Amino acid sequence: MPRPVLHIVGAGLAGLAAAVRLAEEGAEIVLHEATDHAGGRCRSYYEPALDQVIDNGNHLLLSANHAALAFLRHIGAEKALLGPARASFDFADLADGSRWRILINDGRLPWWIFSARARVPGTGALDYLGAWRLLTAGPEASIAEVMACRGRVYDRLLRPLLLAALNTEPEPASARLAGTILKETLLRGGEACRPLVAARGLSTAFIDPALAWLQARGVALRFGHRLRRIVLAEGRASALDFGEEAVALAPGDAVILALPAPVAKALLPEITAPESFRAILNAHFKIDAPPGWPAILGVIGGTVEWLFAFENRLSVTISGADRLIDRDREDLARELWGEVAALTGLGPSLPAWQIVKERRATFAALPAEEVLRPGAETRWPNLRLAGDWTATGLPATIEGAIRSGNRAAESLVSKGLVSGPAAG
Repeated sequence: MPRPVLHIVGAGLAGLAAAVRLAEEGAEIVLHEATDHAGGRCRSYYEPALDQVIDNGNHLLLSANHAALAFLRHIGAEKALLGPARASFDFADLADGSRWRILINDGRLPWWIFSARARVPGTGALDYLGAWRLLTAGPEASIAEVMACRGRVYDRLLRPLLLAALNTEPEPASARLAGTILKETLLRGGEACRPLVAARGLSTAFIDPALAWLQARGVALRFGHRLRRIVLAEGRASALDFGEEAVALAPGDAVILALPAPVAKALLPEITAPESFRAILNAHFKIDAPPGWPAILGVIGGTVEWLFAFENRLSVTISGADRLIDRDREDLARELWGEVAALTGLGPSLPAWQIVKERRATFAALPAEEVLRPGAETRWPNLRLAGDWTATGLPATIEGAIRSGNRAAESLVSKGLVSGPAAG
């Protein structure tokens, strides 16, 4: 009897994570991808305007991202992320020119909030207590309903961090998601808060090693294979229609749909999925940072939110960027460079640049959208969902995408729908 085949549709991080987890079981896997490349929004590509390889977006991970770090270890890329030896975050205020560094001590007791050298300047330890109300927030509560969204701690630390993590203006965003972020990072101390960056690119860190690992284990990769329809019959997924090719699913076969929310919803109208999305804008400038410049700088008081320093490139990230998406690209480049020049002292001459706009980068992290996120299992026993938009308990992040792929794969394993080489 032939071995069951597991079809994973979508070779973004969620699909790759699911494939890696299932390949551990010795399963027969086919990974389908509509485009000619893997990685989805987590990938690198050559940008002619800069004559450089850049990432599709600037992604910051934290040492608390246990699923992402385990994924990298598993595929042999654990050294691909770089960061400081201790948890530190540099900030600058464009409005008044001030600079400060947050230094978070290791261990769960937050000694750093009692040190004027480690916390936000002009704040006291008691100013940080308001954020703790997020830890017990209900599913329908917004951040503004739970805590005061004002003051120096909020403006100069919490708002920048939450906006980056949620990709949604924090005030109306989900307090429960914000509380989860705090539980997994700040409340665990500096050992969980070290910032990590894929210095040589996301594809070098996450994608290329994963593809090589999967190919070495016999996983079939099918690029340019866009799923047009899922045939549902007799209470299960019975076939996958790729247009010119239809793949019949034998009784033991299973499917993990690891696609963006709108695509998954179009294929499976019965599922719930987030309906509102937020943009991210990245600007890249071909120029070296000044000597000693921090790898990551949080910025307030301007349009720039985060400034990343790479080799021969400075890159800006702006979250929740819907207000900027329709702006003229060159006007934006000049405005953003003006702020970068003011921060770095590099001068007003605009270097070679590129603006990357992602109109629907992530789901809006609002309470109303959070309740629409589905779990991995569906009412069809051989069909699972994966993606950072599913119910991971996290915002739409690299960590959330990898956890979703792991959960979908483990659901198939736990239900006995995965057979290794000895089966059959």
